[in-house]
This record gives sequence, C-alpha cells and structure tokens, in this order.
Amino acid sequence: MVKRARGSVRPGQRRPIDRRPAAPEAGKPASAPKPIGLSDAELERAAQLEAQLLADERAAEAARTRAKQRTATRDLVGNGTLAITAEEEYAYVARDIKRITSVASLLLGILAVLFVLTDVVKVIRIN
Repeated sequence: MVKRARGSVRPGQRRPIDRRPAAPEAGKPASAPKPIGLSDAELERAAQLEAQLLADERAAEAARTRAKQRTATRDLVGNGTLAITAEEEYAYVARDIKRITSVASLLLGILAVLFVLTDVVKVIRIN
C-alpha cells in the first residue's frame, strides 16, 4: 500500500486555498489604500437615484389616491345618480297618480250623473 504524501489531495477534493497576501514586488510601490468615503460622482449618482425613487413613490401614492377618489366619486355619483333618477321617477309617478285620480273622478262623476238620469229622474229609459 502506498503512503500518501502530506498535502496531497484526495480524489474529489480541492487543494487548499492559499490565503497569504502576496508580497509586493520590489520595483512597484504598495498600492494606495482605498478611500473610505464615496467620490463626488458616486454621491451625485446616489442623490439622483434617491430623487428618482422618491418621485416614483410620490407617483405611486398619487395614483393610489386618485384610484381611491375615483372609487369614492363613482360611489357618490352612482348613489347620487340613483337618487336623482329616483327623484325624477317619483315626479313621474306622482304626476301619473294625479292623472289617474282625475280620470277616475271624472268617470265616477259621469256614472253618477247617468245613474241619476236613468234611475232617479227616469229621463232616459232603457228597456
């Protein structure tokens, strides 16, 4: 049986990652440390993005408010229209009832006159 050498990799495994920092080359200076803050261009871009997000939020909120108002207005107009329509219909009904009452009164009056003429006074004889 063969002994495995130290540091060798078993089948199905990877070699360990070398995490030691690379030594700077002698001719090149060490890289400058990264700045902690953001550059002016990055700050300006962030401000633009934030303004765009706020504008989108305001537009969405305005759309929601308009939809709510439209729904509320539709309900009020619907109910108002129904009330106005009912009011107009009641006016027609009242007018019709007055006409029916006047026609019925006229017919009853004519019947009463005919009754008096035929049965009481006997002016008109029906055989």
